[in-house]
Amino acid sequence: MRFGEDFRRFFLRGLAALMPTLITLWLLIKVWDFLWESLGRHLIWFISWVWLELVNWNVLPQRQPGYISWFWKSHLPGWLVEPLGVLLAVLLVYIVGLLVGNLIGRTLWKLGENALFRIPLIRAIYPAVKQVTDFVLADKKSQFTASRVVAVEPHANGIWSIGLVTGPGVKALGQPGGREMVTVFVPSSPTAFSGYVLVVPRESVVDLPLSVEQAMRLLVSGGVIDPHSDAAPAEGMRNAFRAARREVEEAAATGSRPA
Repeated sequence: MRFGEDFRRFFLRGLAALMPTLITLWLLIKVWDFLWESLGRHLIWFISWVWLELVNWNVLPQRQPGYISWFWKSHLPGWLVEPLGVLLAVLLVYIVGLLVGNLIGRTLWKLGENALFRIPLIRAIYPAVKQVTDFVLADKKSQFTASRVVAVEPHANGIWSIGLVTGPGVKALGQPGGREMVTVFVPSSPTAFSGYVLVVPRESVVDLPLSVEQAMRLLVSGGVIDPHSDAAPAEGMRNAFRAARREVEEAAATGSRPA
């Protein structure tokens, strides 16, 4: 029994130590395979095709049939073709990023997207995929720089969710009582960049003394990692909860909005 308990404990410790590395390697391999299968192998074929066309147009000297395939195999080891394709894929992605990073490139890209939207099947799929990729791959700092970390009670009193104020709320929702509304993005855990959106009265949110980075650290870890390195900020967050809670209760009792 003692051996079984020790084996289980040390196995779990080893697994906890190795899992981050193994998962990271697995993700890198998946990215590598995606770049090779989606872009790299097609770029290698495209280079061979361009070479053949230049030979047919007498731009390059004539070669015997099969010379291009022979060149790839004789001058590049088989194991080097795939890394070359992945490198070309990375370079292509970088060049596209440079192009869409300026006004002319963005305009041309938008024109291409508008042309895709005219195709019925693509029009039904592309916008949703673009929204997801834009959110996942966009610069998170620029997305949430102006955000502040708050707590809301989406379901029941006393049960809090941590979220980010991302903008003003829908004005129509606040018109009956003339209340100010805010939009709060509540991230999921551990995938903190997915979640749901709440539109709540301004007086119903509690501002927390947390940065966006600290809040994300807390959410990604499922609450295991303390976002603060010392006890003083944590005590400040508890005090903020208490003060804001009293403010919300007083505002609800008097029917006024806190300052």
